[in-house]
This record gives sequence, structure tokens and C-alpha cells, in this order.
Amino acid sequence: MKYEITGTTVPYVEMKLEEGKEVYTQGGGMCWRDENFEMVTNTKGGLLKGLGRVVAGDSLFMNTYKATANDATIAFASTVPGEIVHLELDENHPGIIAEKGSFLCAEEGVEFKVTLTKKFGAGLFGGEGFVLQDIHGKGHVFLEVDGNINKKTLKEGESILIDTGNVVYFDKSCSYEITTVKGMKNKLFGGEGFFLTKITGPGTVVMQSQNFHDFASKLAPYMPKGNN
Repeated sequence: MKYEITGTTVPYVEMKLEEGKEVYTQGGGMCWRDENFEMVTNTKGGLLKGLGRVVAGDSLFMNTYKATANDATIAFASTVPGEIVHLELDENHPGIIAEKGSFLCAEEGVEFKVTLTKKFGAGLFGGEGFVLQDIHGKGHVFLEVDGNINKKTLKEGESILIDTGNVVYFDKSCSYEITTVKGMKNKLFGGEGFFLTKITGPGTVVMQSQNFHDFASKLAPYMPKGNN
């Protein structure tokens, strides 16, 4: 696959595929393409997997684009201002755990499934930390980042605490849990919520500077209400 990530505000990835190669995305993810593609829409893996994607913030149906000629060109754009991250999964990098809604597009050999936090109660009230995506397989995958990206490599036993909405992904070699903010006054008046995601190395963790859910909540008071 030949690809190029372009743009600084709302970026897009444009790729060229050889004949017979396939790439898939969630419904509405494609930005533009030439005529050298066949498109197939389905639940990709069955209804249960499709419903799992809905829980994880993606669409029930996925669109697969198969190139019918060499150098067929197709592009996928991010949905909010930020960045696009590229990963190539193989036997040396078997997979990642990503936040819900981060998936943009991938080659046909990449799969993902829903994974839940081990502590159900904490995850349920921890918002974004409750539902995560297990992305694995072999091939190229592209993820959306809200705002700017920050990557940190954790050593064995080293931990970092992250607001659940600011996690993009982390290696499967890392362990994770949802932990509470200490102190009742901190919980109630600190403005950081009740829960944080604790990720422990070894492995790489990628964070985003923008928590889109917080951003949307700040805009909500200014949105029109009712029929006005």
C-alpha cells in the first residue's frame, strides 16, 4: 500500500491500492475515490460483531472498497480537528487496545472487537474508559486523534494516569485499569471526573490533547434548543 497523510487541521489519508487489494471503513468514512473500486456494504463478521462496533462508537455496517485496477486512489478523512495515526500490524506488533471511535480505516487483514474494562462498575461510570477496541491482525490500520498526539514509551512497571477521554491506544503488552480520583472534594470539585485510566508498561501508549466529549459538553449550552 502506498499512502500519504495530508493536512494539519482536519487531515486525510490518501492511498493507492494495487488491483485486488481491499480497504474498509465505517459507514460514511470515505472522503473521495476514483472509479476503480467495487464497494460492498455489510456487517463484516455478522450482526453480533456489528452491534459490538456500535457499542464501541463505530457504525453497524462497514464499507469495503476493492481496487479493480492498479494505483486505484481512495481517501479517508478524520471527522474532527486532529491527526491521523498509522500502524502496521504483523507478528512483531500483533495488536493494540484503542479508545472507542478511534478507528478510521484498515486493510482487510486487520480485525477489531469490543473489549470491556475488567472492573465493570468503574468502567460503567468512567465514560470512555468502559468500552475499548481490540485491534489485531496483519496489515495497515489508521486511527483518528482528537487534537494533537503525544506518544510515551513505558518501562516495565512504569505507570501513567490519563483522563479516559484522552487515551488513543496502547500496546497489548501494557496492562490497564480504571482507577478513581482520590479525595471526595477532588472528585466533586476538581473538574476531572471520578475516574482515570491507569496504564502500566512495558509498551507504548498514545494520548490525544483534545477530549472531544468534554469539548462537546462545553458547546452544548450555546446550541439552539427546541424549535428556536
